Amino acid sequence: MANPFVHVELMTKDLKKAKEFYGRLFDWKLEDAPAPMEYTMIRPGEGTGGGMIVVPDAPPNWLAYVGVDDVAASTKKAKDLGATIKKDKTEVAGMGWFSIIEDPTGAILALWQPQPRK
Repeated sequence: MANPFVHVELMTKDLKKAKEFYGRLFDWKLEDAPAPMEYTMIRPGEGTGGGMIVVPDAPPNWLAYVGVDDVAASTKKAKDLGATIKKDKTEVAGMGWFSIIEDPTGAILALWQPQPRK
């Protein structure tokens, strides 16, 4: 399938409370990222994984990421089609690149380009 959903991320003000809730609700393996980053990987066992991150200046929400071959080109195409760019191409060191767009209806979506495997 082209352009699958590849990652979902919970943006929250209270990571401890979120981990406690989702850890008890679902059979997910939760792995904290090394300090100083406040990030927890969600490993569901099968299907699309995700993460949880502290974002103190935004309302709590889930963000879906769609896989693309070229995040810069896909972000430009989204803009040409009427999207608002909320966050332009940004690197996640050693992992890949993402951008965040708002579609013409107001829905938020992230685009993800993984770093090539060596």
